[in-house]
Amino acid sequence: GEGLQPEDGHSHLLAATIPNCVSYDPTFAYELAVIVQDGLRRMVQEQQDVFYYITVMNENYTHPDLPKGVEAGIIKGMYLFRGQKTENRRQKKPRVQLMGSGVILREVIAAAELLEKDWGVVADIWSVTSFNELRREGLDVQRWNMLHPNKPQKETYVEKCLKNAEGPVIASTDYMKAFADQIRAYVPQRFVTLGTDGF
Repeated sequence: GEGLQPEDGHSHLLAATIPNCVSYDPTFAYELAVIVQDGLRRMVQEQQDVFYYITVMNENYTHPDLPKGVEAGIIKGMYLFRGQKTENRRQKKPRVQLMGSGVILREVIAAAELLEKDWGVVADIWSVTSFNELRREGLDVQRWNMLHPNKPQKETYVEKCLKNAEGPVIASTDYMKAFADQIRAYVPQRFVTLGTDGF
């Protein structure tokens, strides 16, 4: 699937309703390789009762090398694809956190370049490989916190990733806004979702 092109703005939302469906919307070959390897481990080696739904695209574009240490983030659902250096943070330019998944991540990367060049806004770019897995983990953490009110409260993976991030968070996908909106409860900053509703 490629999201909007075959008039599919909702398949990942439908996948979220199936408890043992693990769904991903990767952008780069290294993300897909990490996901497939983890899926083989879970389904073949460990014989877990899960199956995978993965959307890929057929566009020709350059795929970067696997960044060091992002494998766990790919599986959990998001990782910092490109963050601004510490010296850039001291310049006190306006900042924004941009999230993208699948085919739209490449447009998010282009948007980050435009924001800095034309408006002086610095962007951190997050590759979100699975909003569904982020939501699933968030719900598990919420449930644990509710059932253990007298113990130190856990943070969701999304909260851990974004707790020191500056500026609003904008998520763009090739699916309905509700797809990215699944993680709204776990985003500590102002959160805006962009999607394909109405097309």
